[in-house]
Amino acid sequence: MRATWSRNGRRGSVVLSAVVMVWLGVVASPGVMAQAEHPAPAGVEGANEPEPTRSAIVLPRTPLQPTAATRQLSVSEAVTLALEQNLDLRVERLNPLIQDLGVAEARTIYTPEFSTNLFRNSRDSPAQTIFEGGEFKVTDSLVQDSLDLVQSVPFMGGSYTASWDGSRSSTTNIFSSFDPILRSNLRLSYRQPLVRNFKIDAPRQQIAIARANRDLSDIQLRRTVVLTARNVQIAYWNLVFAQSSLEVQRQSLALAEESLANNRRRVEVGTMAAIDIVEAQSEVARNEEAVIIAEAAVERAEDQLRTLIFDPDMPDYWNTRIEPSDLPELQPRVIDVDAAIRNALDVRTDLDIVDKNLEATDINIRFFQNQKLPDVSLQMNYNLSGLGGTRFIRTGGFPGTITGQEDTSFGSVLGDIFGNEFPNWTVGVSVSYPIGTSQADAALERARLQREQAEVSRQSMEVRIASEVRDAARSVRSNLQRVEATQAARELAEQRLDAEQRRFEVGLVTSFFVFQAQRDLAASRNNEQRAILDYTQSLVDFDAVQEIPIGF
Repeated sequence: MRATWSRNGRRGSVVLSAVVMVWLGVVASPGVMAQAEHPAPAGVEGANEPEPTRSAIVLPRTPLQPTAATRQLSVSEAVTLALEQNLDLRVERLNPLIQDLGVAEARTIYTPEFSTNLFRNSRDSPAQTIFEGGEFKVTDSLVQDSLDLVQSVPFMGGSYTASWDGSRSSTTNIFSSFDPILRSNLRLSYRQPLVRNFKIDAPRQQIAIARANRDLSDIQLRRTVVLTARNVQIAYWNLVFAQSSLEVQRQSLALAEESLANNRRRVEVGTMAAIDIVEAQSEVARNEEAVIIAEAAVERAEDQLRTLIFDPDMPDYWNTRIEPSDLPELQPRVIDVDAAIRNALDVRTDLDIVDKNLEATDINIRFFQNQKLPDVSLQMNYNLSGLGGTRFIRTGGFPGTITGQEDTSFGSVLGDIFGNEFPNWTVGVSVSYPIGTSQADAALERARLQREQAEVSRQSMEVRIASEVRDAARSVRSNLQRVEATQAARELAEQRLDAEQRRFEVGLVTSFFVFQAQRDLAASRNNEQRAILDYTQSLVDFDAVQEIPIGF
């Protein structure tokens, strides 16, 4: 390095110094900062309105692809779009509807079943004796129809059956008193359990479990909603960081190119050796690679956010550029860990799922306890019948001589039924009880052990949830401290770059030290931005961990 400097060389150094100062002024200027509102979550008290610390995040001033359509979004708008268009949410919203059908399917056990039968029968029987009513054969024919209604009632485990049938039969049997014969019967029966299956039975058990599964689908939907909102916010801030990191790399590239231009002018006027240009060219190439990597990171972050918030059927789905309009705000928040833990124990979805599983286990315990009781059932039957047709009037000895006939219509037969002319009723009680260990005994013991296991698991989960909330709160505090530390490191890196630039201008150091200071400043800027991003994401996680398990 020569000790003397030309006027042109000094002018190039001044230009380079001015560029550095302008760049530092741009990245630190509050004019490019924006505030992002953070609603206070449950269990978080607001700070005493301190002056908000604004982030050092800088977004690119020019789009990556000027010809592509650009969609400007705030973080709240991104979350709203995701809740409307996210494919995973669309899938999850179908589960409650599916479970509704499961409940309806379980309730079909109580749907009345109606059946009807109509048939005709003809039979020829050989006559072997004179008492079979024919000389060679006896021909019988029958036409019959029936109506049946069966239903299990949705209370107390009862069931009923109602059936009616009517028939017309004819015969060549000479001993028959009717030809044709008209018959009709009405049968009513009801079975009522008195002990086992009285309070709960298999159909009511399945319906109760189906309803619990329906509630589980609602919990799963709420979990997916919260998780999607959390993932959208994380992806949004990742995109903000990627774009800000790209801007830093572009500024570093511009600074390296300016240094290369200055070095070339110094070589032209003879104040610097030509070999010194190689170092500047190497620095430019390194920064060009960093810009390429940063551009790829921006596109990757855009795709991650795009898949969360946009409908794949929208035009230019893959080509629309996303431009965040919010920047993180570094306003400290006072964290009430105890209140957050209490809130998490009240609303965490994984605890709600365990509680619903406990509810289903309790249903099974009730059912199996009931199945251990004796089977005592009340059975009631009531039958009515009517008979008519053409009745032969006989005189003389057996079988008698037909001297006339009397006709009775089918309407008269039905009149006998509705007039309760020929009632027949039965009332009875049946009792059964297994001797020894039954299937219900083993099932009940298994259900009780499962419930005990679930209770212990819930206690373990409560401890784990408290630990997760405490860890999330710890991350908020430590990341805020990181922001303060990286801000101080960035300020020192700025001072060091300024000092190295001044030393370079007077020939005390080579350009290597200036380039090294530039690299350190770029690294410090990225570290500060990463700390800001981590702090912002830790606030998102602290809000989300009170509702869903997110994992750390």
